[in-house]
Amino acid sequence: MAEISKLQNDVQFIYKQNKNTPRMALCLNFSINLPEEIPGIYTLMARLLLQGTKKYDSEQLANEFEKYAIDFSSELFPNYLRVKFVCLNEDFSKALELMDDILKNSTFEEFEKEKIKLIGEITAELDSPRTVAMDAYYSKMFEDHYYSNSLVRILDNIEKISKENVINAFKYILNNSKKSLAVVGTLDKNKIFDQINESLGTLPISTASNFMISKPKLDVVKTVENTKADLNQAHIIKGWLLPTYGEPDYPAIVLLNIILGSCGLSSRLFLELRDKKGLAYVVRSSYETFKYAGNFMIYIATAPTNIDTCLSGFDEEIQKIKNYPVSEEELENAKTNIVGKYEFLEETNIQQACSYAKFDVLGLGYNYTENIKQQVQSVSADDILKCAQKYFADDKYVLSIIKPE
Repeated sequence: MAEISKLQNDVQFIYKQNKNTPRMALCLNFSINLPEEIPGIYTLMARLLLQGTKKYDSEQLANEFEKYAIDFSSELFPNYLRVKFVCLNEDFSKALELMDDILKNSTFEEFEKEKIKLIGEITAELDSPRTVAMDAYYSKMFEDHYYSNSLVRILDNIEKISKENVINAFKYILNNSKKSLAVVGTLDKNKIFDQINESLGTLPISTASNFMISKPKLDVVKTVENTKADLNQAHIIKGWLLPTYGEPDYPAIVLLNIILGSCGLSSRLFLELRDKKGLAYVVRSSYETFKYAGNFMIYIATAPTNIDTCLSGFDEEIQKIKNYPVSEEELENAKTNIVGKYEFLEETNIQQACSYAKFDVLGLGYNYTENIKQQVQSVSADDILKCAQKYFADDKYVLSIIKPE
């Protein structure tokens, strides 16, 4: 079991001791409470954090990570910034020292260089037709909302971003965020607490979860089509705006997603559209969760001549799950699948640390996955039927297609 305490700056400190493991894992999350001023500011900020401090330039910092075999990263998510590391037990103090230096003394000096790199990477990503279709989908699903800051929007706005914009954004997050820290590993908590408290405990005080990002809305059908030369397949994405984690219907929606299309060979979409009808190269569903919205989508890659047939196939499968209860066998298999998936995703020390810090910073409690494992067991076939009827609306969805010219 994890132990809960607080650092001197009110940062929630979650510690779990996993004895006889050779590496320590630390994850520190900062809530992102405001939409970014210009699309791309937060992306650049997360990348630049590892590009040098007042003590180390970018090359020296990289050499320090390599010298001590520290796996260090900074990752951006729509509602929080994650900074984490994994290191050998004997190098925990060094890794902590480097994290403290990065958070307090990053110079953001490589701003222009990193901006050019990001432009190149986004341009390369947008060569992928699937990425183009997905990017257009998000732009429509979260239109005029912070969550719609897609690759194209970042590319269109990146030249407006200054180094000062990035520094100010980081300062704001540092000073106006809920902070959740999770450490998992073999070292005794009493041996590391003081050094954590004397370093990360002197960061600006952790604030309440005062998210000032509005809840997205989808009230109409939105369709976007793109074309690209020399494509040998079409990519189709259809999706709906659904509740997110922490809401009453979340456990049922998770199971619905597994039954419909996220569990591979045994899912309905795979069996019907690929195995029986031969329509798909790839077909699946996914359920993505943000702080204030859930996004449920169906994706298929198919021959361009099959677009209309695939859309009809989507409709058929959605109508089935809206009109007929799933079988007890499907339901029990889905429950087994989700419990196994959660356990697989929390096997390692760093996976556990990231899970604890994520759900804590979102206000759901560090042990949220344990709660979900229990909640899915009480979901009935009727619960899934009601969710499908409630959320798979015929007049409120987004459709994104990319096909050959």
